[in-house]
Amino acid sequence: MSARRDPVQDGRAQFTRLERNVMQISRPNARFQQWEALRRNRNKRQRAGEFLVQGVRPISVAIERGWPIRAVLYTADRSLSQWAVRVLERSGGERVAVAPELLRQLSDKAQHAPELVAVVAMPDDQLSRIPVESSFLGMVFDRPSMPGNIGTIVRSLDAFGGSGLIVTGHGADPYDPKSVRASTGSVFAIPIVRSPSPQPVLAWARAQRAAGISLTVIGTDENGADDIADLDLTGPTLLVIGNETTGLSAGWREACDVMARIPIGGAASSLNAASAATVTLYEAARQRGRP
Repeated sequence: MSARRDPVQDGRAQFTRLERNVMQISRPNARFQQWEALRRNRNKRQRAGEFLVQGVRPISVAIERGWPIRAVLYTADRSLSQWAVRVLERSGGERVAVAPELLRQLSDKAQHAPELVAVVAMPDDQLSRIPVESSFLGMVFDRPSMPGNIGTIVRSLDAFGGSGLIVTGHGADPYDPKSVRASTGSVFAIPIVRSPSPQPVLAWARAQRAAGISLTVIGTDENGADDIADLDLTGPTLLVIGNETTGLSAGWREACDVMARIPIGGAASSLNAASAATVTLYEAARQRGRP
């Protein structure tokens, strides 16, 4: 009778053959400080064109969807799981062994160091990345203030057959660690494009209409003229969600073909932006015959 195999030891043994050409970082050098800046600074992320990702599902989805992995960081003195070994084998990026306290500094959970942290390349903000066809269902989030809400909306788009998310104006960053975590990996499955203002998005929408796509732009507001369930959401639709506090900007209000409301009761005056987005996406999926 053979001895029972230890998956942790197996994982570590499998990784020994990959340990050649591994960078070692034991103190906060310039390279580490660049990565640490990606965690907390939007401008540094934008200039570097990369962002940090942690967690089994987000890293796995990033690799499955073919996102460029520039580096994978791990702790050299920790036994690696078989999942971590597979990531290090498949990622194609630089492998970096860092001290445990440094990996903890890169974590969005201060008490625990993640097993792996991936440095992932950021895509270009081109509206052409969002596919537009007869079943198009896209969403605009105007001037978001909370990155977690962006991630939640991306997750809902993924769940209900959405085509992409456009973030307009100056606000929270879709590649903030809190947004990436809230998306639970959907940030790598749904195209996300940032636009400094509504104008490029409206020009893109006009181009879709000129190409024969009968795109309807529907804004959401508690004082909207029509209940969301009374509108036809089966055709190509671009839903627009406003800032968590101030709602839609004047530019978007003027651009929308119709303003819709979500009927609510109780003491609540309105829904959270991510909740409102999820309700509208569910209604669109329901009308389209999706579960």
